[in-house]
Amino acid sequence: MESRVLNIKYVTCSFDELEKSDAELVEAAKKATFSSYAPYSNFSVGAAVRLSNNEIVQGSNQENAAFGAGTCAERCAMFYANSKYPDYAICSIAIAARGVSGEFVHSPISPCGVCRQALIEAQTRAKLPIRVLLYGGREVCIFESVSDLLPFQFDEIL
Repeated sequence: MESRVLNIKYVTCSFDELEKSDAELVEAAKKATFSSYAPYSNFSVGAAVRLSNNEIVQGSNQENAAFGAGTCAERCAMFYANSKYPDYAICSIAIAARGVSGEFVHSPISPCGVCRQALIEAQTRAKLPIRVLLYGGREVCIFESVSDLLPFQFDEIL
């Protein structure tokens, strides 16, 4: 038997320390929270993806009384981007959320497992890493690849 340790590298910074293009993407994700439909959780999530043609596509969570029929902001943005711009890879995604109070959360939130797997599929499809920016009022976490969020991913079948 062997014990192993998994280390994941990421960067944290304040919003003000972000590069201009990353700040623009985070602002688009924050703006997307206002188109959220979240009458059950009162937790509004917005996502924005930047494509290889530099377009930014936004999405927000859309809840439904039949919970499985709703969709997360990350998949909403990603699937819309793939539908509207099928020839352009997703280069990065920013995610922001507002809680029950309507204020942006202090600590970054991360994508759910389903969204992580969907992002892995987009990354595998493009054969390029997708940068992930998780916004929180106190800090922004930056991952250079979705693989860092889902290290034992299910991707290409051999």
